[in-house]
Amino acid sequence: MFRAQDDTGHLGTPTVIFSPLFDASGSLTLASPMPLHSHLLLLLALSTSVVAGSVSSSPSACAGGGGGGGDAAIVAAAFRGVRNFQLPPCGAVRELRLPSRNLTGAVAWAALANLSGLAVLDLSGNALHGGVPGGFWRAPSLRHVDVSGNQLGGALRVVEASPRLESLNVSGNRFTGVAGAEALAGLRVLDVSANRIRAVPQGLRRLARVSRLDLRKHLSVVTVAVVCGVVSVAMLLCLVGCVACGVLRCRKNRGKEAEEEKRKAHWGGKDEEEVVAVAAAAAKGGSAAPVVLFERPLMELTLADLAEATSGFGRESQLAERGGRSGAAYRAVLPGDMHVVVRVVDGAMAGVGEDDDPATAATAFRDLARLRHPNILPLLGYCIAGKEKLLLYEYMEKGDLHRWLHELPAGRPDMEDDTGGDIWEVAEDKRSISDWPTRHRIALGIARGLAFLHQGWAGSGRPVVHGHLVPTNILLGEDLEPRISDFGHPSDTTPEGDVYSFGVLVLELITGQAGWDEASVSWARGIIRDHKGLDIVDPRVRDEAGGGPETSTVEREMVECLRVGYLCTAQSPEKRPTMQQVVGVLKDIRVAPASSSST
Repeated sequence: MFRAQDDTGHLGTPTVIFSPLFDASGSLTLASPMPLHSHLLLLLALSTSVVAGSVSSSPSACAGGGGGGGDAAIVAAAFRGVRNFQLPPCGAVRELRLPSRNLTGAVAWAALANLSGLAVLDLSGNALHGGVPGGFWRAPSLRHVDVSGNQLGGALRVVEASPRLESLNVSGNRFTGVAGAEALAGLRVLDVSANRIRAVPQGLRRLARVSRLDLRKHLSVVTVAVVCGVVSVAMLLCLVGCVACGVLRCRKNRGKEAEEEKRKAHWGGKDEEEVVAVAAAAAKGGSAAPVVLFERPLMELTLADLAEATSGFGRESQLAERGGRSGAAYRAVLPGDMHVVVRVVDGAMAGVGEDDDPATAATAFRDLARLRHPNILPLLGYCIAGKEKLLLYEYMEKGDLHRWLHELPAGRPDMEDDTGGDIWEVAEDKRSISDWPTRHRIALGIARGLAFLHQGWAGSGRPVVHGHLVPTNILLGEDLEPRISDFGHPSDTTPEGDVYSFGVLVLELITGQAGWDEASVSWARGIIRDHKGLDIVDPRVRDEAGGGPETSTVEREMVECLRVGYLCTAQSPEKRPTMQQVVGVLKDIRVAPASSSST
């Protein structure tokens, strides 16, 4: 049995896995130091040194020596993209218990499904992200799975499940739906609470053995209907509290019939997906609530029209959560072939609280819509129905930067999604972002958009701080021009904090590595400080550059962009450049085409 902790509970020193580039002789290939623009050197002089984090290569053998192979090799493959993971000893793996181990990254779930003897999997309390593909659940011996308290998202799909699976806890993640629940026929305990699921999962009625079911949060409107109509045991318990003990058997049948009739009368006899449409159009403030479109003021739409355009806010129109801080998002096509994303406001937004009156909210949304820039995702309109607020954004068909960097094979962004969740669609396209000019243009565009936000609301002088600048919040347009999304939320972050986040994003963009934390940032800063930045440039970008006459120029530009990441991630906030300064530096590193947008 593999247990990640030793007897003392020591977690070990976190390591960051990178693959440095070597020349034919086995020596590190270094770029010759090149002079940078004068104000870049000035900013570099302000930065402080940071001790580099520890580095290790991916082991190819079982822990404890000996040849690889067996279950340990499968586990190593499954956790190859996860930081702070320690290999198990050689031998059959029956249990993987890794709760609260500070694991970050994405698990290769398909590999774990090949562990024929795996019965218990506990990855709770970590920072794992990505989706869980439907094929994972076929592991033949799987009995108990706990992945609660992570950052897993998308739709939780089940294609084929082990008949032995008894307990499943996915609470505290970012799942947006459950598909194929009927395949979990052997479940006794199911916990999907504290996710972003707004629709009642289909197939729950078939889980006759479930004795504990938790659907709390985001399903409060329909939880009673689910508990009464799905799990017969729960329904009987409700009836027991309503009838006298002396006539329990008689009243039980009557109560069951009455409850079913009540459910049909209330929901119109509709299935789970149609329940969502009723909840959105009726329960959320009235279907006649008007939709305000800033650029099309004469277009008369209501909440009912949005419900119709999103199939009743149904699962087929819902987009998977990709790191945003608001509620569920749905794709809709409005009259005039207007493709939009309808996002439910969950929590405070643009200074508006959940309980603020409609007039205050409308004013705030109009102010938010005034933030217009080529590298900012524009707010197109809004709908206020009682306490429910919906925002309409332009639909970005190409998806987000994280997908293009880490989920799509280089040069093939038309591949089918295999991460287990619906996503912002990426249309068939043979382009990629493996070429250096495109990556530099993306970095410059993000810098321009963030600099614009930091200029503040018009006339107020108050900067708009993003507070959550990550690749999943960078959407790409038709020309792969970046647009910053998910801004306008309350945040304790300062503009200097945004600059740090931008620096981390630059490091991820140039190196192609995902899952950055403080240790990996320190490691990269050490490499850059030692003038070895070229060794951590994404090999796909270096290969694309080839061996042409401009190779040395391109490599110099890559290294200088890494130095921008170095400057932005300085430990002292006051030593970080402003975003306006960053824009100037990036423009000087590589001259943009004359038609490029500017701040």
